[in-house]
Amino acid sequence: MKSNVGSVDKWLRIAVGLLLIVWAVTGGPVWAWIGVVPLATGLFNFCPLYSLIGVNTCKR
Repeated sequence: MKSNVGSVDKWLRIAVGLLLIVWAVTGGPVWAWIGVVPLATGLFNFCPLYSLIGVNTCKR
């Protein structure tokens, strides 16, 4: 797995993922658990969708 998520993208994904998960835990809608996806992609620096469409936000 080659990294394809840059630093700004990474921190935005982590923040949004955590906010959605906290919202789900505190009584938000069930769909808020989708926050696991951006959190995981931010932590692993890899987004499978980016690979499929050829996007790379890492500095070269």
